[in-house]
Amino acid sequence: MKNNENNIFPVFHKIVQREEKEKLLKQKAQVIWLTGLSGSGKTTIARHLDQELYNNGFVAQVLDGDNIRSGINNNLKFTEQDRYENIRRISEVNKLFLNCGIITLNSFISPTEEIRNMAIDIIGKDNFIEIFVNTPIEVCEKRDIKGLYAKARRGEIKNFTGIDSPFEFPENADVEIRTDLQSIEESVKQALDFIMPRIAL
Repeated sequence: MKNNENNIFPVFHKIVQREEKEKLLKQKAQVIWLTGLSGSGKTTIARHLDQELYNNGFVAQVLDGDNIRSGINNNLKFTEQDRYENIRRISEVNKLFLNCGIITLNSFISPTEEIRNMAIDIIGKDNFIEIFVNTPIEVCEKRDIKGLYAKARRGEIKNFTGIDSPFEFPENADVEIRTDLQSIEESVKQALDFIMPRIAL
C-alpha cells in the first residue's frame, strides 16, 4: 500500500485525553525549553530541575541534545537543514509527552529564532516555557571539558554554534539565567519560581 497522507488516520481523539492523565498525575504538563550555547549549563540545570520536580512529586522527562542525537536523530548532521529537522522531531516528541501529562525538560542549543519559533508553533505557546541560559562564550569555552570549542576553532568541527555558526539571542524568553553570575542552586531556584505555578493543578 502506498504510504501517503491519505492513508494516515490519527486516533488521538479516541484515547484517554491529556486532562485525565494530568488529573491522575496531579500536575499540568508543560514543555520547559532551555536554550543557550554549548557549555552554558543547560543540561546541568535540566538535571537539577528534574530532581527537584521529582522531590516535589512531579513526573518529568529530560530530553538532551547528545542523547537525542545518539538515538532518534542519529542520522542528522549539523547543517542548517538538519538542525531544523532535529528540533522539528524533538518538538513532535514533546507533543506526545504533553498528551501523556508529562513535564519535559529540553536541553537544546536551538540557535535561531526561526528554529525556536517552529518548536513553539508545533508545541503551542501555552504549553511552552522558554529559558535562556545566557552564558558568555568565553565562559563556555573555559568549561568545555570535551574540547569542542578548541576543535571548532582549529576547523576540525564545522557549523559549530558560536564559532562558525550563529546563535541568535532569544527575544522573548520567559526566564533568563546567567550561570556565570550565580550558582547552580540559584539558577535552579530562579527557574523553579517561574515553573511551579504553571505545573501545579
